[in-house]
Amino acid sequence: MKFLRDLLDKQKPLFQKGGKLENLYYAFEAGETFLFTPKHTNAIKGAQVKDAIDLKRMMITVVIAMIPCLLFGIYNTGHQHFLATGQTAGLWEDFGPKALLGLQLVLPIVIVAYAAGGAVEAAFAVIRKHPINEGFLVTGMLIPLVVPATLPLWQVALATVFAVIIAKEVFGGTGMNILNVAMTARAFLYFAYPAQISGDQVWTYLGDKAPVDGFSGATALAVAYNAGVEGETVNSALATHNSAIGAGLFDFANLFIGWIPGSIGETSTLMALIGAVILVATGVASWKIIVSGFAGAYLMGLIMNIFAVNEYMAMGPEYHIVMGGLAFGVVFMATDPVSAAQTEIGKWIYGLLIGVLTVIIRVTNPAYPEGIMLAVLFMNVFAPLIDYYVVKANKKRRLQRATV
Repeated sequence: MKFLRDLLDKQKPLFQKGGKLENLYYAFEAGETFLFTPKHTNAIKGAQVKDAIDLKRMMITVVIAMIPCLLFGIYNTGHQHFLATGQTAGLWEDFGPKALLGLQLVLPIVIVAYAAGGAVEAAFAVIRKHPINEGFLVTGMLIPLVVPATLPLWQVALATVFAVIIAKEVFGGTGMNILNVAMTARAFLYFAYPAQISGDQVWTYLGDKAPVDGFSGATALAVAYNAGVEGETVNSALATHNSAIGAGLFDFANLFIGWIPGSIGETSTLMALIGAVILVATGVASWKIIVSGFAGAYLMGLIMNIFAVNEYMAMGPEYHIVMGGLAFGVVFMATDPVSAAQTEIGKWIYGLLIGVLTVIIRVTNPAYPEGIMLAVLFMNVFAPLIDYYVVKANKKRRLQRATV
């Protein structure tokens, strides 16, 4: 590392004021501070109050919390391929080949997302002449986890660039965005390239191998919705789906653990909950949003049961928690400290409405079987309004107490 440190010190004058590459200083500074601890010292004398956590540490904590979802997604991607093509039936059979295949599919998506988004961040840092912040550390990991492993890499890059520019940089950069950047990338893909991020054929990588007879790549949400349309009970449809590759693919335990087709990092409720424990324990995410998000989905599921006019509405509310990306979205998207509600009461309302809207969209609109995406983006827009009325009501109560 000393060689690298000496090399950077030798090149640094070129990027400092008066150097030939002065305009690229902040791009150089980003690379230097990524590799080594900054040498900056505070010129202010006297007592100072220092926080135990900064932006970089917060972002790294979120990335660490996502690692269980990433590792599980890598293995599950390979496992679903081997299962669908009839190469294995056991969960842990061919562990190495499954993990290697998953890594070959997922790692390029992660690299492309970080490279494309990082290039945009660097460009805006140079144009605005400010240091590159660490906000994209999280977004660059979130985007790969909410897309299928079969997504073309050029679409990953395009969606990342679009989301970083439109949902973040036009508002002023990290800390100023209204919408969750990763969800914006997914929404862009959904509406611009629906064939690559929806339907039954995109969730399981088949490569050049033919699937076993009777295989269907439908997700649990698609199976549940079709059961409601066709009159078959949801439980029966889930139990018999893909019986050619083993019974119980969509039983509750598999849905909870995540051994099902879906986006890379969204299938496992268990891994999302592990991430939630890390985020809440470190104070990075609000437990109020997470708890109210799950509660909202469950309560709306119960209401659907009461007014059930088809089998999908009659499905047990607990299934909404473990199906699709609700758990991942509530834990990692809804809790985004920038785009979420900021007041304590507002967090309860914000999370509750995300859960409620997710189930409503799933059950009532066949065009959007995964409702968490639109629910989070919709509530991102209304989060400031929620906070406004919460603060207004608090002011009103305090004024009434003061005048008594």
